[in-house]
Amino acid sequence: MTPGQWHDGRALEVVLADIWVPRLGVGRPRTTPDAVLGDKAYSSRGNRAMLRRRGIRVVIPEPSDQQAN
Repeated sequence: MTPGQWHDGRALEVVLADIWVPRLGVGRPRTTPDAVLGDKAYSSRGNRAMLRRRGIRVVIPEPSDQQAN
């Protein structure tokens, strides 16, 4: 996905653009998941805002130093 030293959180939008969520019945796969689960590395304000804009529920814990902000 990305080189080892590059911040993985920057690749989140690229990864989400390539996923397809299969439907239970007939029809094209959806391109937006219901929720995204991630670790604290993906909890940046930019990632959360991008997910909210796309209507995706965020299931990412916030580090204690970010909770106050």
